[in-house]
Amino acid sequence: MSSQKRITKAYKTARRISFNDDSKFIIFSDCHRGDNSFADEFANNRNIYFHALKHYYKEGFTYCELGDGDELWENRTFQSVFEAHQNVFELLRKFYAENRLYRLIGNHDMVYKNQKYVEKNLFSYFNKVTGNDDPLFPEITFTEGLILEHEETKQEIFMLHGHQADWLNYHGWKLNRFLVRAIWRPLQVFGIGDPTSPARNYKELIKVERRTKKWIIDHDNLFTITGHTHRPRFPEPGDIAYFNDGSCVHPRSITGLEIENGKIALIKWNISTTEDGTLKVVRLLLEGPKKIANYSTE
Repeated sequence: MSSQKRITKAYKTARRISFNDDSKFIIFSDCHRGDNSFADEFANNRNIYFHALKHYYKEGFTYCELGDGDELWENRTFQSVFEAHQNVFELLRKFYAENRLYRLIGNHDMVYKNQKYVEKNLFSYFNKVTGNDDPLFPEITFTEGLILEHEETKQEIFMLHGHQADWLNYHGWKLNRFLVRAIWRPLQVFGIGDPTSPARNYKELIKVERRTKKWIIDHDNLFTITGHTHRPRFPEPGDIAYFNDGSCVHPRSITGLEIENGKIALIKWNISTTEDGTLKVVRLLLEGPKKIANYSTE
């Protein structure tokens, strides 16, 4: 199956939800939540991420996580990830309980395609304090795609992780997972990263972006948001409508996309120093906001 067919499959099987100009969405991907070991890239930004997510929860945003939320290549069990970042999952549970959480499948959490795995590991968790199984994400399902359809204009925003444009990370994910566990994870302590990842291999990144843009052009410049490459993208209206939210494992910062008031913006959260030397987490606007309707091809 070609990359074009894989992306089309993600589109055709995507979960659809309606939205309007009053809707608010925060879009993150590539958190790569790990076990808080030396190889856990998320650990460096977990305080930034948790603060940002609390902000969006209080402000009534719906959270869309476009894959690779949990690092299940380097880590063999979800339990180790959950225990390392339980405060994050408790906050995600609040989003989910209010129907404000949508999670997509990425190559690093491809095991979530197996609903039995999801039922066993994500529906509930063992509460060590009470000794009971408490609900975590009961009845949750993961899809490859998510489509937001505007209630009035019917304009669509198509979201997917983006590994559909990457054969090795889609069909060869089990081989890649083995190589990461056996070779690349131990080498991370020396600063050597996985060369099969588009985030670390510029040639692969360009290939993935080129294939994705081709699909968008062939589908009437459909408004599309991905992750996977870790490289933020925010086109101008009239250009190829290919957005990328970046990642949550940038050095000392996380990036994402906000949708609010019928507009989209690229934002960054990082730690800043005030004049008196106090450290605080701040939100920076990188691009936009731009009207979503300006990206319509009609």
